[in-house]
Amino acid sequence: MYTPSQPKLIAGNANRPLAETIAKRMSMHQGAKVNLVDARVERFNDQEIFVEVYENVRGEDMFIIQSTSNPANDNLMELLIITDALRRSSASRITAVIPYFGYARQDRRTKARTPITAKLVANLLTQAGIERVLTMDLHATQIQGFFDIPVDNLYAAPLFALDVMHHFKSMDDITVVSPDVGGVARARGLAQRIGTELAIVDKRRSAPGEVAEMTVIGDVTGRKCLIVDDIVDTAGTLCKAADLLMEKGAQEVHAYITHGVLSGPAVERIDASSLRSVVVTDSIASTPETRKSKAIRYVPTAPLLTQAILNIANGTSVSSLFDEHTLAPLYEAYYPQG
Repeated sequence: MYTPSQPKLIAGNANRPLAETIAKRMSMHQGAKVNLVDARVERFNDQEIFVEVYENVRGEDMFIIQSTSNPANDNLMELLIITDALRRSSASRITAVIPYFGYARQDRRTKARTPITAKLVANLLTQAGIERVLTMDLHATQIQGFFDIPVDNLYAAPLFALDVMHHFKSMDDITVVSPDVGGVARARGLAQRIGTELAIVDKRRSAPGEVAEMTVIGDVTGRKCLIVDDIVDTAGTLCKAADLLMEKGAQEVHAYITHGVLSGPAVERIDASSLRSVVVTDSIASTPETRKSKAIRYVPTAPLLTQAILNIANGTSVSSLFDEHTLAPLYEAYYPQG
């Protein structure tokens, strides 16, 4: 029989602000101050990672908060080494909270003699001693099957639905747009939640990372278009899609993206594009460049992740968080009702 326990939180260096916010929200739920477990995660002169946990964690239900974002390899190694430290310190259970799961785009063999790195990372996490994974909007849902341990994959769609309904008073002139055929299911999910139409931007690539031709499937004339995707990296395709939608008669274009990788010239491209706004979650920590951008806006994931951690610790349903009506009370401070 499962016995509920009080979760303990520990974090690497990938996204400390998010980890600290989760700890603050945990304090509100518990009615007592919850701090991140005192530990040091640092590097030797040769950049080897060293971890030391200063608190007793024997028999504790541990949750490691660590996105494997840029620098992906360093953050992944931090996660693995923290896991090893906890396992050797006799923690009762170790759950990895990975808001952004790096290497997820390498989920299949697209050519001969290429790796399936997402499977390799799953093996590394499991072998290190992680017993459960909590993540959000995996690039490919089949990655859950790469693990032989439970994987809870949260969705940003209900959170985005709350944001859309708060910032757009009417849904009558909104069209949700998938930036490619592969993302139709994700876009359709948001469209159904807010009761709007769906359009698709079909693109043909001439080479990896280069788009030769784009066409719009569906009528976007006079519509407010919301492009929905899971990752924005260099933002080249996103900005081209926005420009194309405007050419096709869209009234304005916004984007709702779960993970803001935003590497290279992404911020400059977004600021110079026809995008009215780009909304991303804080699964990846913001940078000075993204904070300066007037077009980029962050929505918090701490309320969602905190409740998911508590549900896992208490042995209750995580899938209940897949509905915007369940999330609404958690986000009342951000999106007041009525």
